[in-house]
Amino acid sequence: MQNNSLPPSPHGSSRDLMRRPLDFFLTISRTYGDIVCYRPAPEPAYLVNHPDYIRHVLVDNYKNYSKETYINQMFKKVVADGLLVSEGETWRRQRRMMQPAFHQQRIAGLSELVVAETYKMLEKWSAQEDEPVDISREMSVLTLSIITKALFGVDIGSHAAAVGQAVNLGGDLLEKPRHPRFQKALETVEEVVQHIITERRKTGKDTGDLLSMLLDAQDEETGATMDDRQLRHQVVTLLLAGYETTANALTWTWYLLAQHPEVADKVREEVDRELKGCRPTYTDLVRLPYTLQVFQEGMRLYPSAWILGRKALHDDEIGGYPVAAGTIVAISPYTMHRHPGYWENPDDFDPDRFSPERSAGRHRFAYLPFGAGPRQCIGNRFALMEAHLIIAAVSQRYRMELLPGQDIHPQPIFILRPDREIWMKLQS
Repeated sequence: MQNNSLPPSPHGSSRDLMRRPLDFFLTISRTYGDIVCYRPAPEPAYLVNHPDYIRHVLVDNYKNYSKETYINQMFKKVVADGLLVSEGETWRRQRRMMQPAFHQQRIAGLSELVVAETYKMLEKWSAQEDEPVDISREMSVLTLSIITKALFGVDIGSHAAAVGQAVNLGGDLLEKPRHPRFQKALETVEEVVQHIITERRKTGKDTGDLLSMLLDAQDEETGATMDDRQLRHQVVTLLLAGYETTANALTWTWYLLAQHPEVADKVREEVDRELKGCRPTYTDLVRLPYTLQVFQEGMRLYPSAWILGRKALHDDEIGGYPVAAGTIVAISPYTMHRHPGYWENPDDFDPDRFSPERSAGRHRFAYLPFGAGPRQCIGNRFALMEAHLIIAAVSQRYRMELLPGQDIHPQPIFILRPDREIWMKLQS
């Protein structure tokens, strides 16, 4: 029988939520249970932290849960109305048209690009081996180079730094869309993207990159193609979603490996044993399972997409509690990934928890670094391949040593990033 009352609700939640959202969500879920009403009014907002409830919202009844929350509406209005935030038939059409660009064979074809760009970074490091590196910046530069070449098939050269700064600034100022620096950052990205689209349309050349795929993409039902505005929005969305998210996931992985040298040793042993000094390739990845487990564990502890928001379109029920139309339903991978009911010693860094033996029987919706259901991140396989190759290539040459005196904390803005630079010493 349905409970007509709201789920349990903590006191003083608004202030705590704004100040320390990660601690807030962890605390209320562990104190009040797997469904909590953390904002009773004016519009109620629920945190759901049970795999069955998450499956209900993201899969079983996903059509009832819109992405048109405040932050997503702002993103759509001032940044790009792309696949990340579109809704309904618009989203379905975009997804159909973009899906071929992310098929496994296409992703495999980008693996050489990932390795080549990683080795360029390693050569740069070897020339400055005695100097510490800010690993967060290094991963940002690397993944930006990879995603721009994967998208455009060319090195955008002097524009790369401007695009990177614009994307980072956009993440910081997304909640201040009228800020002049935000507007300037957005204009920079759109100008670069539009210039590339215009030049590509002139030549009509298929260079094998993702932009070529999008230019040629047709809706299988209507035969329609994308105009420049639609292309620009999709490309800007892919830049934002495919660059900083992977960079931050890799940064946290290196941070964790630096704190656990025994795990770093196991990665290097696997890489040395299987690759025997050769560059990693796409076909090598199947022989490097522990390396992937390390990245999976890094994403468990520090998921880039730390919060997912939905808005109920119609009345519903979750966990025996009523969900009125208009209710915001929050799903926090950060919180779910640390649920003691599904993860043993959840705060520990333990890549072995992703071994086949220990993964067997784990609830599918207890782990969702890329979301889940029909709106799961379209680039998840590319991100996994990219990170897997980067970790393998870097581990062949270096182990990271965290410089002392650094107090690093996760900063939950648009994505979960470190709150400061992370300086590392490179150990051969």
